[in-house]
Amino acid sequence: MQELVALLQHHGVLIVFAATLAARIGAPVPAAPLLVVAGGLSAGGEFSAIAAFGVALLANVVGDAVWFWGGRRYGHRVMRLLCRISLSPDSCVRQSESLITRWGGNSLIAAKFVPGVSVVAAPMAGALAMSWRRFLSFELVGAALWTSVYLGLGMLFSKQIQQILDVMAGAGAGALVALLLVLAALLALRYWRRRSFLRAVDMPRIDADELRTLILDGHEPVIVDVRSAASVDLDDRRIPGALRMHLHEVSDKARDLPRDREIVLYCNCPNEVSAARAARMLAAQGFQRVRPLAGGLDAWVESGGPAEAVAMQPATDFAKACRVL
Repeated sequence: MQELVALLQHHGVLIVFAATLAARIGAPVPAAPLLVVAGGLSAGGEFSAIAAFGVALLANVVGDAVWFWGGRRYGHRVMRLLCRISLSPDSCVRQSESLITRWGGNSLIAAKFVPGVSVVAAPMAGALAMSWRRFLSFELVGAALWTSVYLGLGMLFSKQIQQILDVMAGAGAGALVALLLVLAALLALRYWRRRSFLRAVDMPRIDADELRTLILDGHEPVIVDVRSAASVDLDDRRIPGALRMHLHEVSDKARDLPRDREIVLYCNCPNEVSAARAARMLAAQGFQRVRPLAGGLDAWVESGGPAEAVAMQPATDFAKACRVL
């Protein structure tokens, strides 16, 4: 452990840059706690606080700029990739969409402090066609604020941090093992929460070929698009004739859906999380013929299914559309 402390003291600036960049790219690296330690060491004169601030700011901007460019170039496909590899795919899309929709460019600042969303905000801003100038303006403010907060905390509690480092250095390998066990426990907890959520939405799916067969055979399934407004902005395709229903509207609008026909719900999220949650809500209200579309909209299009541009449908026309279908 003494070697680890010495490494922090002699190569702290480089480590801060590498850890912050890795965290912004999406690696599960505890960049914020490391920056706090860096602040504590810099207060003790171990290395320059200005240098630590500069490299952390640079790493933030570089990492987020890469994802922003990816969002502008590849749109919703980048979002699906990021949320699929996330340890919390169920909340990844929902929280990032909520931030962007509610706060606009300011979400790039707020997202820095929201675990699981900080990596997603930049590509989503790019996918929603934010300009480079606007992105860099908010990014610089957010990166400077994030860096200042954690460096400042380290400098404020520098004595306590130094005491902890001294204890860890004296404890030798045992302290390193304890630290690794804590990190492993945190990762295990997040993984367990992910698996528990996925089990909660585990239910039979309908695949794209089966849905197409239902349509061609004249069974007239009711197809419901449960994507959020931000998701539709990212990808304005839809299955022809699909009704739009936000997830939070499912319970209220369930009374307008027919109970004697197959109801198929789709989204564009990992593991069809939103569609499965909506299906669970309908099943709780007595609907028996309701299933999520496996693979969502992308699976439908990739299987050769037709798609059309989304037409904005006022909420007041929802019941009428259900009756017409």
